[in-house]
Amino acid sequence: MSDLSDFKLFAKHLAELSGTVIASYFRSNIQIDSKSDNSPVTIADKSAEELMRLEIMNEFPQHGIIGEEFGTYNDSAEYKWILDPIDGTKSFICGAVTFGTLIALVKNDKPILGVINQPVLNEFLIGDNYSSELNGQKVHVRNCDSLSEAVLLTTDHLDIKKYQDINKFDKLTGKVKLYRNWGDCFGYYLVATGFADIMVDPIMNLWDKMALIPIINGAGGTITNYYGGDPLIGTSIIATGGSIHKEVINTLNL
Repeated sequence: MSDLSDFKLFAKHLAELSGTVIASYFRSNIQIDSKSDNSPVTIADKSAEELMRLEIMNEFPQHGIIGEEFGTYNDSAEYKWILDPIDGTKSFICGAVTFGTLIALVKNDKPILGVINQPVLNEFLIGDNYSSELNGQKVHVRNCDSLSEAVLLTTDHLDIKKYQDINKFDKLTGKVKLYRNWGDCFGYYLVATGFADIMVDPIMNLWDKMALIPIINGAGGTITNYYGGDPLIGTSIIATGGSIHKEVINTLNL
């Protein structure tokens, strides 16, 4: 397998396998542990990533893997799979559906394929920088030419205060039509499928952002870091429908 369409089929296979595991633990009485950064982790996170890693190693032993729970394998490989088994573990353990599995394929460290899979809702969103599809149907960001008509999302308001200028962010919230904390990968899902217009994350890890780039690009949106630069550089992400992106960046930084 080396054709992108084959990689897409394999990514869907990974999503289905991991999704079965994750769904089996959803809203069940499972132990919640804390990682070194005090973020929560569960058997669902670990089991889903283990399963995906095994499948990748069996199918593509020459490929690399970077996973949130189990680190890096074959980091010098041309192709690497980047895995976040449950993006939004806090939502998952609280029984909310605003979480998903992130799967990215990068070639020479550039993302060429991204997946957001929501196993409870059975929604599989995939993008390749040129198009994005939800359960086989093409999706596109919606037209929003004014901040006054925009829906703004972020994962955690407290993270804005911790990592960025909260006063400038509050200025942005005052300009938009609606502001909500429907965050993690679910916020980017809503932008890509035309139900929200701006998603802001002031702090991101590699496995949080790589799958988002091909999806937002493929849906016709714009994705950058917090300062309007290359999303591959730095540890923050802003995604929009596109036409209001510059105004969002200016409001947050000038």
